[in-house]
Amino acid sequence: MKSFHSDTMKPTLKTLKLIPENKETPIHFLRNWITPSEYFYRRNHFKYPEITPQSFLLPIYGHVEAPLVFHHSYLKSMPSKKITMVLECSGNKRTYFEPKAYGEQWEDGAISHGIWKGVTLKSLLDMVVVKHGAKEIVFIGHDKGTRTDMEGIFHYARSLPIDVALQPDVLIAYELNGSTIPYEHGYPLRLIVPQWYGMASVKWLKEIQIIDHPFKGPFQTVDYVYYPHKANDLDARPVTNIKINSIIQQPLDYSILDTGTHEICGIAWSGHGSITTVELSFDNGSTWIKAKLSVDPKQKYSWTFWRYLWNVQKKGEYTILCRAEDSSGNVQPFEAEWNKKGYGFNAVYKVHIKIE
Repeated sequence: MKSFHSDTMKPTLKTLKLIPENKETPIHFLRNWITPSEYFYRRNHFKYPEITPQSFLLPIYGHVEAPLVFHHSYLKSMPSKKITMVLECSGNKRTYFEPKAYGEQWEDGAISHGIWKGVTLKSLLDMVVVKHGAKEIVFIGHDKGTRTDMEGIFHYARSLPIDVALQPDVLIAYELNGSTIPYEHGYPLRLIVPQWYGMASVKWLKEIQIIDHPFKGPFQTVDYVYYPHKANDLDARPVTNIKINSIIQQPLDYSILDTGTHEICGIAWSGHGSITTVELSFDNGSTWIKAKLSVDPKQKYSWTFWRYLWNVQKKGEYTILCRAEDSSGNVQPFEAEWNKKGYGFNAVYKVHIKIE
């Protein structure tokens, strides 16, 4: 059996942009259950913020009975929780949309898998006592800058519906993979929202505001919205949970291999449940063969590794298709739902192989 992984070479992050810094995880060359922190993808809208003493204070105010300011050290003294989860940019795989969508042309690496530790957001909201009639929780980051489509200085800010914010696994995190959150990933405090695309997990958390009306910030109502029509904004809806998805890590697209047995391996994930099936097709989808899954049933927000041993004796060109299904019955479609901003690409994955 041929192996596609080397123990002597080390991959690197792939740079899409330096300012603001946007870099992909070398996802095709990692078989780590937990993505090492140095290989976590980086998605920024602005330059990195300056860390000051104010950065260690977290005010929670607004539609509450008892507004409070929490210090970083106090949060670390509270009962903690760990969550192992997929973190994926909603623009992951944007480059595959046809017609093309404007934005960072992510390929497969705007995704990582880590262990986050912090306090539950619910425990903090219980302390400030959210008033009746609260509708959304707004999370404002320290990172700020200008936009090309409107005037002014904007902080990165997003909101969650109150029912989502109160879910027991939403965290105010201060650790990643057993160490302090790296500066590049939101130090000292970051919101962590399992099963939602990464735009919800606000970095460098500055303040939390409870409101009794819909939040209208540009990263809520302009960006991170599915616009299914090119000519207008009809049928727009917000980007929320991660769609069912998968990739073939190895072999790489347009690889040249010899005859024999090869391991085809990859990852599958979903924000709507656990992965139940991964299938491969070698005849353009006429028939499908199940791959072997590697699942941790205790980690409900984790990705799933899969593998299949492919014995090929006939020379020629092949297209290998891959699709996943989750516990909610979602199956990867043959075509992703096109949208103007290029979010949520999750079409059946394919690689082209030549056997010589």
